[in-house]
Amino acid sequence: MYYRAKKVITLIVIHAFLLSVALSCIFPFLWMMNVSFKSPQEFNADYGLKLARHLNLENYKEVIFKAGFLRYFLNSVFYTFITVVLIVFIASLAAYAFSRLKFPAKNVIFYMFLAAMMIPLPAGFVPVYILLKQLHLLNRTGYVLAMTNMGLSLSIYLLKTFFDQLSRDLEDAARIDGCNKIRIWWHVGIPLVAPALSVVVIFNALNVWNEFVLASLMFTNNNIMPLQVGLMEFSNRMVTQHTLIMAALTVAALPIILLYIKMQKQFVRGLTAGAVVG
Repeated sequence: MYYRAKKVITLIVIHAFLLSVALSCIFPFLWMMNVSFKSPQEFNADYGLKLARHLNLENYKEVIFKAGFLRYFLNSVFYTFITVVLIVFIASLAAYAFSRLKFPAKNVIFYMFLAAMMIPLPAGFVPVYILLKQLHLLNRTGYVLAMTNMGLSLSIYLLKTFFDQLSRDLEDAARIDGCNKIRIWWHVGIPLVAPALSVVVIFNALNVWNEFVLASLMFTNNNIMPLQVGLMEFSNRMVTQHTLIMAALTVAALPIILLYIKMQKQFVRGLTAGAVVG
């Protein structure tokens, strides 16, 4: 009886702690959404501590259609999509090669990718900027290439650990059916590492979507700037319009949240399977 009561109390304490952490994380987002539906007068009266009286969409209409925010949003959607596709394609090919193929200096090259993970990302911004400037690849092309490069090391390492755990029987069967290495990678390897791909997609989409420092260095044309730089410019123009800023931040946060909800099951499977592999 004593041990059962102790176990129940322990579970209550753990769940209470986890619930408090979850609430502390979600409260700022809920407060932001609540403020985004308020008028300036309503916000000044209670500072967002009370629920909005009704779903006022005027702030969203102002942000999306009149303030030029939609252009920055679509730019980030484009950069994020292209970068994530490139990372998934290159990283999955490289990880499959490191896991299944034999070639000279394979371990040396792989350890070089691991070593790149130890370099803080801001430390590479200036060299990357100078290199791309010399190659005349600033703005769109340079930004996509830089963000792709920064996401490859972790993605290759994560996918390789999954490829290492796959049984070779399916590959042997596909090889008997006449599949070459590329078709085996596409038809056998990729479907089996789908949980890991979900982790790669979400992590890299989050990194590209939220990147600010490198984006502020790379872009010289205001019309093609990504969302985070646009948010800074927007907040500077609307510094006293708190409800408009909260609406813009809500729009900026929703795509990643929706992406996570869409891929939640695969993402959790990828993390737990990765924990078992490690």
